[in-house]
Amino acid sequence: MLFRELVLENFGSYLGKNIINLLPDSASESRPIILIGGMNGGGKTTIMDAMRLALYGARAQCSTRGNLSYGDFLHQCVSRQTPLTEKARIELAFQVADEGELQEIRIVRYWERNPKDGKDTLGILVNDWADKTLLNTWDEYIENLLPLGISNLFLFDGEQVKELAEQETPPAVVFDAIQSLLGLELAERLATDLDVLVTRKRRDSATSKQSAAIDEIESRLEQQQVELTELTSELDRLDGKLTVAIEQERQAFDKFVLEGGKIAAQGQELDLTAKAIQTQIDRHRQELAELAAGSLPLGLITPLLAEVRAQGAIEIRHQQGKAALDLLVDRDRRLLDFLDRQQIVAEKIADVRAFLATENQNLVREVELESSVYLGIDAEVINQLDLMLKSELGRDIGLASNLQTQLTKLETELDFLDRQIAEAASPEEYSRLKHQETTARELVTKLRADKISNDRQATELDRSIAKTKQELANYTEKNIQLKNDRHIIDSIAKVKATLQVFKAKLTLKKINKLETEVTECFRYLLHKSELVQRVTIDSTTFTLSLHDRDGKLLPKHRLSAGEKQLLAIALLWGLARVSGRQLPIAIDTPLGRLDSSHRTNLIERYFPAASEQVILLSTDTEVAESEVANLREQGAITREYLLDHDPSQQRTQVKVGYFW
Repeated sequence: MLFRELVLENFGSYLGKNIINLLPDSASESRPIILIGGMNGGGKTTIMDAMRLALYGARAQCSTRGNLSYGDFLHQCVSRQTPLTEKARIELAFQVADEGELQEIRIVRYWERNPKDGKDTLGILVNDWADKTLLNTWDEYIENLLPLGISNLFLFDGEQVKELAEQETPPAVVFDAIQSLLGLELAERLATDLDVLVTRKRRDSATSKQSAAIDEIESRLEQQQVELTELTSELDRLDGKLTVAIEQERQAFDKFVLEGGKIAAQGQELDLTAKAIQTQIDRHRQELAELAAGSLPLGLITPLLAEVRAQGAIEIRHQQGKAALDLLVDRDRRLLDFLDRQQIVAEKIADVRAFLATENQNLVREVELESSVYLGIDAEVINQLDLMLKSELGRDIGLASNLQTQLTKLETELDFLDRQIAEAASPEEYSRLKHQETTARELVTKLRADKISNDRQATELDRSIAKTKQELANYTEKNIQLKNDRHIIDSIAKVKATLQVFKAKLTLKKINKLETEVTECFRYLLHKSELVQRVTIDSTTFTLSLHDRDGKLLPKHRLSAGEKQLLAIALLWGLARVSGRQLPIAIDTPLGRLDSSHRTNLIERYFPAASEQVILLSTDTEVAESEVANLREQGAITREYLLDHDPSQQRTQVKVGYFW
């Protein structure tokens, strides 16, 4: 199993979408480390919590949950600056081999503030396709892949290592992990199940007076059958009454509608509607009157106005010709004089003179035709007439037509409402009709409720009768079973004794293997390898004991604080190796109390060899400049990230690269 990608969106201090590629370099087995740097409070522990939450959901042992319910914890995890329309979301993708083929599984969990029912929404994708089967069995699947009981051996932090180093007896979390890893909890669970089985069998075998019990069962069956018969008769009677009541309800409603009761119920609403329509009619009539007071009546003589416009154009031309005649005569004279001076052929000048004379005569005849001028109209009047014909009159006619159409429609609606109001029942008649209709409807409702209740009772009686019959039929078989139960009770005591022997031998076998692994890991990490020759583990309390070369007990207090921490890491490493599972390891703040020598041993020996994938979350004082240089020199780092935290905005962003 290898983690491939972690996506944090509006989770904790991670506002918006942050994507962390966790996949080591597949081309090199010597580069397992994903190094993530961040200051205290910058979001390192949030990443650990996100991985646990993605894997285990409500069962996850997150650092900030405490005694909170799952819903309250999810609410607390939503980033404070998250917009109300957005949700918190985490995704964890990992690779796992299934029947020789590599598959990518992506866990998606999302929720909003104050999540509904206190739950998140879970989605499981296999190779980018939703897998409903895996979704429905997710808890069982992840328990087989990375059991919750041993997850703290692979996802742990500096505080856990510190607590493990300082205590003589492993804390409860590690104690449970050891039991789960060694398979000892299976024996304990089996012993508990046997106790439960003994209690149940003893209770069953305590039954006596079998004949009296049979009589009681038969009497109960007879009474149930009598009750069912009576209930069936009552249901038939209710069916008949309900049929009659439904017909009466229909008739009462039809009468209520036919005699104007429904209209009377809407009387006030109809009056308000009629008044509103009358107001609209009055407003439209007023608008028509205002149009009629303007130029609208001229629409009746539109052809005559067009003739006036044409005559006006003629008279304007007459006025213009008369004014221009003298000017043209003078201009013609000057033109002919000019032509004479230009020494143009006399015949050509004569032709021009003749042409000008003809034109002037035509203009004189047109100007002197006084019979065509009888309106005495001027240009301003013509312009006003043009504006009226081309714009104002057409607009007013269109408005008047639209108002008339609306007025006709409104008058039709008002006439219909007036007829409805006239058909409405009187208040006294309305009360009588309404009372009849309500009474009929309430009777139907009551009969239906009674029928539903009796149907439910009949169903329950049917089930009770079937159960009683089965109880009576099985009674003889139960007597035989009681004898078998007594035999089982006698045998369980022997099984429990054998189980205790099995557990003791299993514990010794598993503990011996664990002692070998822890000793090897501790001596490998300890730069003073001659100090400790062997580590032993108590099979009951799992307390560690150290022995020197002579086999003598080495007091634990002789170890320095850093050496104790190395011992704790050796225990976790040994447990992980004994598990036989190829799983990623994630460590938060791993080097808190180690001196430079011990740090160097962890940097050079533990981190590159702890697993195929090692995720380190460190401050700048733990994996410092010299340590990161050492890891880079070994070629152990695949990817480096920096958690850039802005305290003023309480926001963390994931950036590529480390502190140096």
